Amino acid sequence: MANITFKGNQVTLLGNEVKVGDKAPNFTVLANDLSPVTLSDSNGKTRIISVIPSIDTGVCDAQTRRFNEEASKLENVQVLTISMDLPFAQKRWCAANGLENVQVLSDHREVSFGEAYGVHIKELRLLARAVFVIDEKDVVQYVEYVSEATDHPKYDAAIQVAKSTI
Repeated sequence: MANITFKGNQVTLLGNEVKVGDKAPNFTVLANDLSPVTLSDSNGKTRIISVIPSIDTGVCDAQTRRFNEEASKLENVQVLTISMDLPFAQKRWCAANGLENVQVLSDHREVSFGEAYGVHIKELRLLARAVFVIDEKDVVQYVEYVSEATDHPKYDAAIQVAKSTI
């Protein structure tokens, strides 16, 4: 498993580490209206999955905004932002910030995504910061487990890989 720290403290990740070339695991998360969303709901598209600890923090806010901006420039690419925030908090944040190019989803109910992608932080019941790019055939093309959960991911690297799949 990836070694991750949160504010300098080592944390334990639960679930299965995903690697480039793997078939992307399916998952079930919740949309803002509490409806279930799975990976297969976006079949046929390249997906950038942006994983954040909480939408209400500065780095997570910036990460979501950056991928929202980039998504508006990419054809046939869907950006999914997943956190453990409650769907109600995510809905409030999206309404206040007017972001239209990302789908913000909650893993709070089942931790299905966190376990399937190895980003569930045991000690905090949050998701570790990570980015995954999955092509239209559900093959993982890019993986970044950010080593310090309060740091930014490598945006340009993920976006370049996403562009190369379309």
